[in-house]
Amino acid sequence: MAETKSTVSASQKPATAGHATKSKRGGNLFAALAVPICLIVAILFYIFVLGNPANFAGGVRGGIGSEAKAINYFGVMYTGGPIVPVLVSLFLMVITFTIERLLTISKAKGKIKPTEFVRRVQYHLANRNIDAALAECDKQKGSVGNVMRAGLLKYKEMTENTELTTEQKVLAIQNEIEESTTLELPMLEKNLVFFATIAPVAVLFGLLGTVLGMIRAFRALSASGGTDSTQLALGISEALVNTALGISTSVLAVIMYNYFTTNIDGITYGIDETGYTLTRSFAAYYK
Repeated sequence: MAETKSTVSASQKPATAGHATKSKRGGNLFAALAVPICLIVAILFYIFVLGNPANFAGGVRGGIGSEAKAINYFGVMYTGGPIVPVLVSLFLMVITFTIERLLTISKAKGKIKPTEFVRRVQYHLANRNIDAALAECDKQKGSVGNVMRAGLLKYKEMTENTELTTEQKVLAIQNEIEESTTLELPMLEKNLVFFATIAPVAVLFGLLGTVLGMIRAFRALSASGGTDSTQLALGISEALVNTALGISTSVLAVIMYNYFTTNIDGITYGIDETGYTLTRSFAAYYK
């Protein structure tokens, strides 16, 4: 009998690990494709949209060192120089990974709030109806439900085990929950590193563009003997455009990073409550 139960449990773990590995590979592929695609789109956007001659007076495309006057914000952004497509690509990455994380974390939350879900499971466990508690996990369909289901399967196995002590059984349930948690958390935290990286990098690129713009501005001013205000204005414009793009991208990345970490903390709390519920319930009802 003990061998049969061990076999069932062992057959379930590789499936869970395989699902996690598949999810990790999918996430790595998404990131590997998203970054170059965003860069290519940003370059095309810079050349054909921002650099459209219609954005400049007389239909003449402006650029670094050009005296063509931008007549709208797109033209002004184009005069920001070669740092602009880099900053635009970083902005697109933030948008792309924001959408990806919103979909993933929304799915991880499940269809039932963790507090309500745990309350329902506690009710079924109090009535010693483990199958009904497992059915609640199928309804929840989130990370908390996945961890709870893994713990409940071990919980059910331990109720039929006559060889271990109560303390050993509780420890076995805790280990199962911890193992399931280690498979769920990477999926939740995946790609957050991009937000944490882009936030400072965008500011640094913005500052680089600012420095390059100011260098060009003062070089133009020096070359004209201090009388060429047009070149000075173009250089300052380039500097301000890069600063604005860098700061706005960084702000968005920081906001989304904090938003997602807050949501992940809520899910993690639900998972912790799951472990506490199962171990306390088993210790109380199966002494």
